[in-house]
Amino acid sequence: MSHLESLFEQDRAHFMHPSTHAHDHASGALPGKIITGGSGVHIRDHQGREYLDAFAGLYCVNVGYGRDEIAEAIYRQAKELAYYHTYVGHSSEAIIELSTRVIGWAPQGMKKVYYGMSGSDANETQIKLVRYYNNVLGRPQKKKIISRQRGYHGSGIMTGSLTGLASFHQHFDLPAPDIKHAACPHFYKAPAGMDEAAFVRHCVEDLERLIQAEGPDTVAAFIGEPVMGTGGIIVPPAGYWEAIQAVLAKYDILLIADEVVCAFGRLGDRMGSQRYGMRPDLITTAKGLTSAYAPLSAVIVGEKVWDVIDSASARDGAMGHGWTYSGHPICAAAALANLDILERENLTANAAEVGAYLNRQLRQAFEGHPLVGEVRGDGMLAAIEFMADREARTPFDPALKVGPKVSAACLERGMIARAMPHGDILGFAPPLVLSQAQADEIVGIAKAAVDTVANEVL
Repeated sequence: MSHLESLFEQDRAHFMHPSTHAHDHASGALPGKIITGGSGVHIRDHQGREYLDAFAGLYCVNVGYGRDEIAEAIYRQAKELAYYHTYVGHSSEAIIELSTRVIGWAPQGMKKVYYGMSGSDANETQIKLVRYYNNVLGRPQKKKIISRQRGYHGSGIMTGSLTGLASFHQHFDLPAPDIKHAACPHFYKAPAGMDEAAFVRHCVEDLERLIQAEGPDTVAAFIGEPVMGTGGIIVPPAGYWEAIQAVLAKYDILLIADEVVCAFGRLGDRMGSQRYGMRPDLITTAKGLTSAYAPLSAVIVGEKVWDVIDSASARDGAMGHGWTYSGHPICAAAALANLDILERENLTANAAEVGAYLNRQLRQAFEGHPLVGEVRGDGMLAAIEFMADREARTPFDPALKVGPKVSAACLERGMIARAMPHGDILGFAPPLVLSQAQADEIVGIAKAAVDTVANEVL
C-alpha cells in the first residue's frame, strides 16, 4: 500500500468530516481529496492538479493562499509567546494592537472586542451578551432573538437555531424555543407583481407582525448578515436595512450584524455595515480577520451594550463568560499580518472594482440562459440560481441536483464554486486578490459548466 493509499484509508477510518455524507465517505463512495498547497487564488491536490478556488475556502482566504508574511508572523509569535490566557486582565502585545485595529475597521460607535475561535462561538457569545444585557436592565423576559429564514449564523445548539436552514436543524431538535425567524429578503422570490419598495414593506410588516405576536417585551435582538451567505448569497433590496432598523428602534431591540462573511473587505467596504448603512449594537466577525491562516473570531461590542456591562461589573463582579483560547497570541499575530496585507495592497478597493466586474460579466454571460433564473451579488460575492422556468420562478426537481452537477462540472474544468445548500444555486466568493483576467476565467468555466448541464436536463 502506498503512502497516499494509507492516508485515504486512515481518513475514511478515523476522520469525521463536517457536513459530509458519513456512509459515502467511510465506504469510499465519496472520492476524497487531499489538499497539499496553494498560492494566490489557486490550490493544489494530492494528484498535483491545480484549481482556481472561486470560493476562497469557505469565504475566508481573503488575501489568497501562500502568504509567507503571515506564516512568519505566526512563527515569530510562537517563538516569543505561544500561549497565555486573557482572563483577569492578562494580555499580550499582539492582542492589544489587534483590538485597536479591529475597532478602526468597524463602524462608529463600537467600543470593545471579545475573541473566540469561530463564527459559531462568536454568535454564542452574542446570545449570552444579549441575555446578560437584559437581565442587568431588569428585563428577564426580554430574551427572544429573531433571525431570518435562510440566514446562517453557526451550527451549535443556539447558533444552529439562529440559522434559518432546515438541514442544520434536522435530528437536532432545533430551533430552540427562544429563536424565531422572519422573512428572507430575497426580492427574486417576492410575490408576483410586487416591486422592490413594496417587497421591503412586506419584509418589514412580516417582522413587525412577528414582534407583535411574540410580544415586544420578550424580543431582545435581531441578527442578520448584511448580505446573506450560505442561504444563497442574497443581496438585500434597496432600503431594506434602513426600514428594518426603524422597526428595531421602535421596539428597543438590539441589532447584531453577523459580518463573518462580509467583514474585512469582501463587499468593497471595510465591513458590510458601512456599505448598507447598518448601525449595529453588536458585530460578529471571523473568517476574513485572519484569512483563515489561524482560527479567530471577534465579537465587537458597541457603546450601548458595553456601558451596561461596565456598570454591572461594579455591582455584580466579573461576567462569567470565557474561552480558554480567547485572544490567543498566535491567532492575533496572524490577524495583524493579514490586516497589514489588506491595507497595504488596498484589497478592499480591489474587491469593489474586480467584484463589480465579475458580477457584470456573470450577468452578461447568463442573460437569458434557459437554465438560469437569477444572477446576483455584491462586491466579491456572486451567485447563479437555476430555475426550470425563469419567468414563473419554478425550481427544478431537487432529484435532478442541478446545482451540484454544475459545481461538479466546474471542478472537472479546474475551478471550485460552491453548490449552495438551499436550492439549485452556484456560489462564488473568491479571494480579494482576484484579477480581472481571473474573473474572466471564472465566468468562462462557469459558462461551459452550465451549458454542459443544460444539455443534460433541458
